[in-house]
Amino acid sequence: MTARWLPVFLEAMAAERGAASNTLAAYARDLQDFTAWLAAKNLGPETCQRADVEAYLVDCDDAGLAKATRARRLSAIKQLYRFAFEEGLRADNPAVQITGPGRDKRLPKTLSVDEVDRLLAAAETLGRNDADRARDTCLMQLLYATGMRVTELVSLPAAAARGDPRMLLIRGKGGKERMVPLSPPARAALADWLALRDRAEDAARAARKPSSPHLFPSRGKAGHLTRHAFYMRIKDLAVHGGVPPAKVTPHTLRHAFATHLLQNGADLRAIQTFLGHADVATTEIYTHVLEERLKDLVLDHHPLARD
Repeated sequence: MTARWLPVFLEAMAAERGAASNTLAAYARDLQDFTAWLAAKNLGPETCQRADVEAYLVDCDDAGLAKATRARRLSAIKQLYRFAFEEGLRADNPAVQITGPGRDKRLPKTLSVDEVDRLLAAAETLGRNDADRARDTCLMQLLYATGMRVTELVSLPAAAARGDPRMLLIRGKGGKERMVPLSPPARAALADWLALRDRAEDAARAARKPSSPHLFPSRGKAGHLTRHAFYMRIKDLAVHGGVPPAKVTPHTLRHAFATHLLQNGADLRAIQTFLGHADVATTEIYTHVLEERLKDLVLDHHPLARD
């Protein structure tokens, strides 16, 4: 029976909750590790008890796994057993009362406005040809203008870019859609890239090659630029722009988008909408920026704070 649990569970997560492919892959990895640990002790998900799940988490801690990793694995286990209980695969839920390790509260890594400017300038000058430079400029401008997740960015359909849009429709986690405004530089970069992309697609069709629905097409299996390929490209841009590569990932550009908006007076709820966070509590990690701005406001304007 156990062999059927994982694929059926993942199928239910995809069908009923609209879980994204990356989320499903993470669940699969975490649960495969858990079931392998159980098998090594001659146990299975259908027979293990609360003490066994807790012992697994202790072993994860002893192995040096971060709190965030252990919390994610427990979340996957809880989801699996809730599914098993609801489907009648088990009469009880051994994980329901287990408390997770929590997460370390760390401020998100971000970039200064000057560092972002250098990355954008690097995208305009680094590349083998005009198409590479136009593509990279479009990727970087869209990422910084919208705060998209990297998966949302690389998988954008070309249809979303038609008609010089002022707003970009983004399909996020769980298939949820949101609208994000585009800055003038992002719109210009999008138009430049779309013109080059369409010419390349027309040439491909003339050669009887299949066309791509993606804004950033690729010959790979996914049909579009992969997250890994963009990650490597952004590191090259960092080197070219004189920004420490260790500081630069697609996600730090997302953090820079939110941080710079908040520094300039944007509302936290608006940033939550732009980032596609289901809960404003996720967005509240950026309030350290707001706290600094409020402190400066008091020190600059309160009469008793003056020398």
